[in-house]
Amino acid sequence: MPTHSVEAQTKKQLTVHDIYGTALFLGKSLRGIHWMKSGDRFSFLKADTTTKLTNIWLYDARSGNEKMIVDAKNLLLKDGKKPFRIINYDWSPSEQQILFTETLPARGLKSGGNFYLYDLRTKEFRQLTNTKEPQSIIQFSPDGNYISFVRSNNLFILDLKTGTETQLTHDGSDVIINGKFDWVYEEEFGIINGYEWSPDSKRIAFWRLDVSHEPIYTMTDFMPLHLSLEQQRYPNPGDSNAVVRIGVVHIATGEVRWMDIGENTDIYIPRIKWTPDSRYLSIQRLNRAQNKLELLFADPATGRSTVVLTETDSAWVSVRNDLTFLTTKNLLLWSSERSGFLHLYLFDYRGNMVRQITHGNWEVSDLLGIDEKHQRVYFTSTKNSPLERQLYSIKLDGSGLRQLSSDPGIHRPVFSPTFAYYLDNFSNVQTPPQLRLHKASGELVRIIEENKIPELENYTMGHHQFLSFFTSDSVQLNAWMITPVDLDSAKKYPVLVYVYGGPGSQTVLNAWGGQSYLWYQMLAEKGYIVFSVDGRGTGGRGRAFEKIVHRQLGKWEVHDQIEAAKYLASLPFVDKNRIGIWGWSYGGYMASLTLLVGADYFRGAVAVAPVTDWRLYDSIYTERYMGTPDGNPDGYKESAPLNHVEKLKGKLLVIHGTSDDNVHWQNTIQLVATLQKQNKQLSTMFYPNKDHGIYGGNTRENLFTLITDFIVQNL
Repeated sequence: MPTHSVEAQTKKQLTVHDIYGTALFLGKSLRGIHWMKSGDRFSFLKADTTTKLTNIWLYDARSGNEKMIVDAKNLLLKDGKKPFRIINYDWSPSEQQILFTETLPARGLKSGGNFYLYDLRTKEFRQLTNTKEPQSIIQFSPDGNYISFVRSNNLFILDLKTGTETQLTHDGSDVIINGKFDWVYEEEFGIINGYEWSPDSKRIAFWRLDVSHEPIYTMTDFMPLHLSLEQQRYPNPGDSNAVVRIGVVHIATGEVRWMDIGENTDIYIPRIKWTPDSRYLSIQRLNRAQNKLELLFADPATGRSTVVLTETDSAWVSVRNDLTFLTTKNLLLWSSERSGFLHLYLFDYRGNMVRQITHGNWEVSDLLGIDEKHQRVYFTSTKNSPLERQLYSIKLDGSGLRQLSSDPGIHRPVFSPTFAYYLDNFSNVQTPPQLRLHKASGELVRIIEENKIPELENYTMGHHQFLSFFTSDSVQLNAWMITPVDLDSAKKYPVLVYVYGGPGSQTVLNAWGGQSYLWYQMLAEKGYIVFSVDGRGTGGRGRAFEKIVHRQLGKWEVHDQIEAAKYLASLPFVDKNRIGIWGWSYGGYMASLTLLVGADYFRGAVAVAPVTDWRLYDSIYTERYMGTPDGNPDGYKESAPLNHVEKLKGKLLVIHGTSDDNVHWQNTIQLVATLQKQNKQLSTMFYPNKDHGIYGGNTRENLFTLITDFIVQNL
């Protein structure tokens, strides 16, 4: 039998082109999954390799049989031209009709073109709108009689029986947005749908945003002969935000009633949700400092509201999607960090706590639903380890906690409406994402997509291990390390540290890492160790560990990256003089700041799309963690890489897309200018018209070739 080293020599070597320029390692997955109301079937999209069209299929959970229910080649309009190309779809509440939408390119918004309806019974396919204007947030009413949508920043409904289109709001403009959001709301509160139907289909509650006082940021398209400009509303810390109102429009009369959300207009409304009986509209009101979140119940007929419960925190209160109303009783499920860890609580409609449901020095990660028939709550958590997300259930009375998943790694289940089954998106470091069908008990029914990637068998992977170490101030940190296949402890190896480090994030997870993981393996083949650590401020370990960074971003995060460098330097096989660091977005911020503050420990850094001064980022994200520049001038000063450039000793590569609408190119330009004033050298690369993701065509291959070459030359 050959030795491991001999076997490794017979294997293929990974290349940037194979990883980022081909589809060799992309694997398979099911797209467009929708559970049906019966709870034992789901629909999904499948591409036909012959026709090059995407069709809709139905999967039976009991038998494992699947059948095509919509053949795209039959989706022809009256002109009989090319069939409609299915990208996404939505079922009507009766599950007898399917809504299709044309896709349009859009920056940051869920936009579409005209939309179409297919009737499964009659096989009729018809176009419902005929406009050149973008339309977005297109959805059925709960009773299936209407389709609602946003056009020209106004809310509309289409009566499916009569074909009549009705405009519900009339003041939409460039600065008044009804039914959807500005960039910063969508990005930082994770919301797209700017309106909510009442369950009885009689009313629609909607956000109205006045963005007229938000500053404008201008991006330039440098490619045409005559430059073109694109503007976006983008409030920086301390700037004026959108003024929000919550309206409720009565479908029968068209009357709009405005909900009472208080006299203070300098607030956020990050969530609204109807109670199951349509009697109340719940409204979550967040103060600008983001340390007080109130749940209001508003009467849709009068607009009067009352505060039901309040969450406060000396740092910040995170907005989540966990609010769930029971349908059989006037009770609600709510998540809170009031114990020091995120747990689930049961309240009545007057805000009285009925009980805390989950307890312990671990966190609930995602609330997946409540099976009221069996009085069980399903959720994922860090109970086993912050490196994993296992599935659990517990009774509403707080008893009977059960772990339903078993394989080490990350489980992301999606339950059927009846809670008879769930689809588990599972992966770990050794296992690319698999789709598994389970019964609610956790019993595996079958693996639907095993997602074996045959090409991986042609490569020998370096050793990946999870580990922990203690900092000099006695805090235990979790990390992972990838080492070359034939690590020789008598040799000294260079190290590349990967960092993200933003509040609540994690890079140290037992999950499949995709292309990034393979790139790290490629570096290991070249003789590098790759390392990542979750320092203070990251998630999964409770409030105190995460919120220590409040008003001082960068301080503890950089401290712990330096502690990681010290730990690495203590290992006999690490060359302490060849430790580098790289990251993207918040990780780009961390890479640049760590290279500057930790100049004695890091030889080089690659910063992709970095924030270089928190005054240049958006208001909602930055103020959540830092407050305003006027209220925290020292915090802003110390946290900015711009203010530490004189410390630069190592090699620095900064990369940015010129059309980045998230972390603006302005950040890198100001960093370059400041370094030049100090007569400091650096390397830069910009990608014309690329946004925060820097992708498209061969962009990723080009980018990672650049980064690889920089690492080889400087570490």
